Amino acid sequence: MATVAADVEVDWMACELIESVPGKVSGRPVVIGTRIMPDAIVGSYDLGETTRGISYSYRRSDQTLD
Repeated sequence: MATVAADVEVDWMACELIESVPGKVSGRPVVIGTRIMPDAIVGSYDLGETTRGISYSYRRSDQTLD
């Protein structure tokens, strides 16, 4: 599993699956159609959660996270 320095900022808006909507989670980047922040997904993965476990946690299909 790759690690990234904690001070690295990810440009989530470069990802086609991410949107930022004013008034939705204070305009922070979220997975399209949800209130799920990509930082939360990456954080769970970095802590050892499997993609299947993350998918279950957010009740999303595995295809969305692969």
